[in-house]
Amino acid sequence: MKTLIVLALAGLGAQLVDGSLGMGYGVTSTTLLLALGTNPAAASATVHLAEIGTNLASGVSHWRFGNVDWKVVGRIGVPGAIGAFAGATVLSNLSTEVAAPVMQLILLALGIYLLVRFTLRGIDRRHLGKPMRTRFLAPLGLAAGFVDATGGGGWGPVSTPAILASGRMEPRKTIGSVDTSEVLVSLAASLGFLFALGSQGIDFAWVAALLVGGMIAAPVAAWLVRFVPPRLLGASVGGIIILTNARSLLTSDWIDADTGTRYAVYAVIYVLWAAAVAWSYREYRKDRTLESAAAVTEAAERRAEAERLAFPNEVAEVDTVPAGRPSAPQN
Repeated sequence: MKTLIVLALAGLGAQLVDGSLGMGYGVTSTTLLLALGTNPAAASATVHLAEIGTNLASGVSHWRFGNVDWKVVGRIGVPGAIGAFAGATVLSNLSTEVAAPVMQLILLALGIYLLVRFTLRGIDRRHLGKPMRTRFLAPLGLAAGFVDATGGGGWGPVSTPAILASGRMEPRKTIGSVDTSEVLVSLAASLGFLFALGSQGIDFAWVAALLVGGMIAAPVAAWLVRFVPPRLLGASVGGIIILTNARSLLTSDWIDADTGTRYAVYAVIYVLWAAAVAWSYREYRKDRTLESAAAVTEAAERRAEAERLAFPNEVAEVDTVPAGRPSAPQN
């Protein structure tokens, strides 16, 4: 019973992060299951089965709050489902020990890029609102789906940074669209695992616990993402990616750093991350002040224009009054 409560709380926390930042559910939940002694394929299968429900709840919540671009969902979700099914089949028969560190390096680079970009520049609005191209989304979805199934998580960490970096979608819609499209990915991965493994090693009580916790958190996260400033959101996403993948690399066979080195690196990351978030918040406040001043000026100009159109004669008389001192009164 204690294990089920822990899993439900983990599902709640993981979905709160995933729904508000576009990543984290799979990585967090799979890590916990592995710590409990579940083999990698069964852990990934358990998480993906739970994610069918949590992602559906998250997608509906994001849709109700206007955070979903359905064209993006289709263009990335279908290739993602194909990649996830292939990844589930591969993981059921093959180890991913070699591929994992390579992908962690790629994600670490993306995280650094996002942290620097959103801290120093915010959103590049020159491309904001431009359509996302299928030739970009389809390969991204295929790769992200494969990584997600083989790693027990990765759809968000691969898809969200790439779309944010394009500058074509605002963060809340990026997160809402990525979360919604993950329904297809989770369903395809689950089918792949069930075809390859059957129900071997899958504890459906654990699936239910993760599902309940995630579904409770889904609407809260979808609401939260509407009010988190984009610069803070981007800096937060970048920091999570850096910290997660740095930890994985430092404990991998590639590096196998000692405890002191690992904690020193973690401390540096936390300090830089906190400074980046503080700076992003400061710049957000400055941008908000400038936007408010511009809005007041624009409103005043609109009122003046409306008055000119409504009372053209009075405005014309005022404009024709001669300049200079008034003449002396006549006796």
